[in-house]
Amino acid sequence: MQENRVIVAMCQIGQETDDRRAYREQEMIGLCGAADATVVAVLVQRRRQVEPRMFFGAGKVDELAQIIEANEADLVVADRELSPAQIRNLERMLQCRVIDRTQLILDIFARRAKTREGRVQVEIAQLNYLLPRLTGQGLALSRQGGGIGTRGPGETQLEMDRRRIRTRMTQLRKELKEVERQRVVARQRRMRDVPVVALVGYTNAGKTTLQSAWVRDKGQTEAIVGNNRLFDTLDPTARQVQTKLGNPYVVIDTVGFVEALPHHLVEAFQATLEETKHADVTVIVVDAAEEPTSHLATTRQVLARLAALDKPVVTFFNKMDLAEARPAPDMQAVTSLYGAVAKNDQIEALYSTVEQLLLLDEVRVTLQTHPDAQIWDDLLRKGRIESADPVSADEWLITAVTSRREAQVWQQHRQDGSLHEEQT
Repeated sequence: MQENRVIVAMCQIGQETDDRRAYREQEMIGLCGAADATVVAVLVQRRRQVEPRMFFGAGKVDELAQIIEANEADLVVADRELSPAQIRNLERMLQCRVIDRTQLILDIFARRAKTREGRVQVEIAQLNYLLPRLTGQGLALSRQGGGIGTRGPGETQLEMDRRRIRTRMTQLRKELKEVERQRVVARQRRMRDVPVVALVGYTNAGKTTLQSAWVRDKGQTEAIVGNNRLFDTLDPTARQVQTKLGNPYVVIDTVGFVEALPHHLVEAFQATLEETKHADVTVIVVDAAEEPTSHLATTRQVLARLAALDKPVVTFFNKMDLAEARPAPDMQAVTSLYGAVAKNDQIEALYSTVEQLLLLDEVRVTLQTHPDAQIWDDLLRKGRIESADPVSADEWLITAVTSRREAQVWQQHRQDGSLHEEQT
């Protein structure tokens, strides 16, 4: 498939700094690359506000047309959302296809979605984007429907198109509801068995690479290989790992965020992001080398919209080997850690912190119990017996290492002996 040759058109509005604009430029180039397009030029205009008719001023549009011809470009991508009128006017002036940042992200989502759930979510988002833009498709969509039974006042083709889209969206939402119902059942089953950790953060921060390392170091299932590209993961992936004592927990990798992620995209991926809401611990992964303060704020905004900030949060500043300075700690998190997954730096500290929050850290317990008590089997399955000595015919003194979670369960439910707990 032939790659698009793309011109990125950017407006530097008001008091936006050159550094900030440069960062957004790199993000746009990254998004185009994720859509398998080649950026051949970037054109920037500084303005007080976006020109309402054509996004750029008339002189800049003429310059853009010359750049398109010189570079044999076949697509212009604007860095801000365009109105139907702006797209129509630009395409007429440039004789070239024009899309905006939202449409570009939707294209990437459509390429990345692998599961039925992911494809349904993407189609809902695409239809949401298309619906208010039908008027921008020209006179062809405003003609009367033809054929027997359509003469007279009837409904316009535009109205028919809108009705079809709304009908299709209703069908997709019903399908997504069924997927959500199945996900809730699976989640409830999983939560009964093992605790859950959700990895969240800005796209390309290293979430998938971190999950892969976690599985490599502590798992028994196949790891997911992360790629250095935006929106590498759309469909959530869950992998089971375990502590040194064999206590299992699940690490879930979720869809990444971007700055100013359009609301209907978050809405469409609500079912996917719900996994974060129901996790026992959330790990926010932040790229320490790329605007960490802004990325952390973006992530927290999305989590707040999902009401997913009521569980313990650990912030992991990744790619510290590439960072020029140490980012300020996240004061709203339980703790902030600094490392580099690619260098295997500080990820053991992250594992340890998460396992403590899940109450899966090791504790030593001493208890007196009956020799036939069920707790012996529990210790063999979920811990390690260090010593066992008879105290009497009916009592044994056991010293064992187990998880804090399991020790608390025994403490709450024991009916067959006394228990003393200490940190290992």
